[in-house]
Amino acid sequence: MKKPFVPVYFYALLAMLFWGMSFIWSTILLKYYQPVTIIFIRLVLSSIFLLSIILIFRKGNKILRKDIKWFLLSALFNPFLYFLGENYGLKYSTSTITAVIIATIPVFSPLAGYLAFREKLRWFNFIGIALSFCGISIMLLSRNFQLEISGIGILCLAGAVFAALMYSVLLKKLAETYSPLFIVAIQNLIGVFLFLPLFLFLEAKQAFAVVPTREIISSFLFLAILASSLSFVFFAHSVKILGVSKANIFSNLIPVFTAVFAFFLLGEQFSLQKILGMIIVIGGVYISELNRKRIQA
Repeated sequence: MKKPFVPVYFYALLAMLFWGMSFIWSTILLKYYQPVTIIFIRLVLSSIFLLSIILIFRKGNKILRKDIKWFLLSALFNPFLYFLGENYGLKYSTSTITAVIIATIPVFSPLAGYLAFREKLRWFNFIGIALSFCGISIMLLSRNFQLEISGIGILCLAGAVFAALMYSVLLKKLAETYSPLFIVAIQNLIGVFLFLPLFLFLEAKQAFAVVPTREIISSFLFLAILASSLSFVFFAHSVKILGVSKANIFSNLIPVFTAVFAFFLLGEQFSLQKILGMIIVIGGVYISELNRKRIQA
């Protein structure tokens, strides 16, 4: 069997890089807009971008009647519920802390993969996940070992984690029939209509009062094209080949990317404690993938 020109690990890493940066771009936009406005505009731009690619390169599929419910349900979890939890969590926290909590998804994803698809669980998976979770915990705590985030923020981010897990399971089912590009385009388009009523009734008046700047426009374009389009396509491709639990392992790298760029772009604290946490996170990812290589050998 011929190996793909671009390794699936590269796709997974790019997806995590773009998602890590998405917290930075969203933090910038929260200075000007409320969460629903950011999500709505992000999805509109993403849908235009993805649907244009599909039309130009004729990458569309016909949705089978039996799969309509799965598209609707998956879009409910992501982008709708996931983005609501993530963006409101970000509003009551920092970009780094938000990324750290979102990165706990791999802690629960092996169980989700086992319950839904009977994917095998091996002890090396748990070692890698445990190490990564320890690193995430170190990054989450302050120098005085106190958790600095509001209860509302924790609740919102916990909801985002749950929505992401449910989305991963549904994505695996859809990826067996449809291309990642098509799946993400349809889900984002559905997300536009789900967020439209919230935008019109809650935040439209305030949003129209903001005068777009270069910073606002560039942040929206990066969110739409990289974080809401290409990253989900890359992740869908990774889930299709690696499975739910192994693909989600790479989510541990999201807070690493976020912390690094938050330091340079937002001026967030970047201590030795965070560096130690990042090293442990990367070690957990390495151990998990080392086990995968041994199994394939």
